[in-house]
Amino acid sequence: MAEAAERKPARAGEALMTEAERRLAADKRAVTERRRQALNLQRENVLSQRTSNPARRAALEAALTEIEAQIEALG
Repeated sequence: MAEAAERKPARAGEALMTEAERRLAADKRAVTERRRQALNLQRENVLSQRTSNPARRAALEAALTEIEAQIEALG
């Protein structure tokens, strides 16, 4: 019964969660956001590189495609 009293909605539209569940969800969101930021930095780095070498350009395009796919997968 005491556990039911601890459950509160963390956000509008979310199911009732315990404090531990809210903390775990917040940690997961933080990890996802850090991953998204790292991928965006990688993307900016790739976009800033200029080259006239066709092989290097192809490698950069492949890297950019992979990075963008990972960003998309994060949601």
